[in-house]
Amino acid sequence: MAQRLSTYRVITMDCYGTLIDWESGIWNAFQPLLGFNAANLARVDVLQTFAQLESAQQAANPSMLYPEILRAVHTQFAQNLGLRSTSALDDAFGASVQHWPAFPDATDALRRLQTTYKLVILSNVDHASFAASNERLDVTFDEIYTAEDVGSYKPSPANFEYMLASLTEKGYSPSTDILHVAQSLFHDHAPATAFGLDRVWIDRQRLSEGGEWGATAVVDDLPTVDWTFWSMAEFADAVDESVRSGS
Repeated sequence: MAQRLSTYRVITMDCYGTLIDWESGIWNAFQPLLGFNAANLARVDVLQTFAQLESAQQAANPSMLYPEILRAVHTQFAQNLGLRSTSALDDAFGASVQHWPAFPDATDALRRLQTTYKLVILSNVDHASFAASNERLDVTFDEIYTAEDVGSYKPSPANFEYMLASLTEKGYSPSTDILHVAQSLFHDHAPATAFGLDRVWIDRQRLSEGGEWGATAVVDDLPTVDWTFWSMAEFADAVDESVRSGS
């Protein structure tokens, strides 16, 4: 059984889907292609097609930097749906992470959490892409681990192995000190469960109530989690209460 929230020393977290509203960013980044083709596609269908193409591209090309992953996904998306694209449109989509917005609650929640924990990022992007997102979040993280560092993409266990090896060297115990916080069941909670980490699900898509999978690949067997919150703000409220009450 998980310990009380305020007793952990470190929270490791995903960024995209948890702190950055990547679904809005992805949907907006597809608009030039859809407009160029006068294509009337539903947002849910665009995001689920993206999810399938992105996860396949990452598995097949684990050392490819994320902007190139996005560029390839955009090209394949157009081909698969019979749409016309251009190199300029593909390039713009590949560079779109810098434009993806932060969730409105993210920065305040992170600053509140920073009074209790060290904050660690484990992200499926490259350092340059994350730096652009970090400017939006306006928070200094204690450690940042990216797919560029590891040479693979979550849900590969290599990403968690890399992060946990580094944090263990810094004196943190995965079994008692580290709490993993993320939205994605596919990218984060399934591998985090395999590593025995305690887990907080930021269920922004309300999947636990039958919501849409959006830009995340579908997981047939849902991993268990220790806590579920609808937002980072709600999670930060629970941590504040745990600190106040000691429970």
